[in-house]
Amino acid sequence: MKEEIATEAKALWHMHPLRVRYQETDQMGVVFHGNYLTWFEIGRTELVRSLGLSYIEIEKAGLLLPVVDANISYVSPARYDDIVFICTRIEELSPIRMAFCSEIRMAEEQVALPQSQWWHEAEPPGKLLTRGGTRHVWVNRDWRPARLDKAFPAVYGRLQAAAAGVVQEEGSE
Repeated sequence: MKEEIATEAKALWHMHPLRVRYQETDQMGVVFHGNYLTWFEIGRTELVRSLGLSYIEIEKAGLLLPVVDANISYVSPARYDDIVFICTRIEELSPIRMAFCSEIRMAEEQVALPQSQWWHEAEPPGKLLTRGGTRHVWVNRDWRPARLDKAFPAVYGRLQAAAAGVVQEEGSE
């Protein structure tokens, strides 16, 4: 039985603001390239948190979500004190696999640092700086593949909804 994976383009981005800190820059005054992958992780974590979930709860239930592949393309640098948005969406989802699409975008100068938010357009706002993504596999504590839909159906349902472009309100299933 072939597993189904949702792959069509989604217009639901989770946006998390960040001000570039001095320690994230290199001698050239730009963000060190490795920090973008850390920002991708922040984006994934905040997306999950916005759905009323937490990695801690998922891990307590015996599920882990290791990265099995990462890719990144650098378009333009971010610099110290810039305000950027970490934009994250669920690109693919199945009971065993998950992939996130990530973009780092320069915020408009007049923008205030808002709370994390959802963006319902095909392209997030701001100048594209970096794009990429990560692929993951759900595993149990023994690092064997685990089916999220069987092990934690409520989490799978919320992720499915977000992958389909719908954010469920906390407390609804």
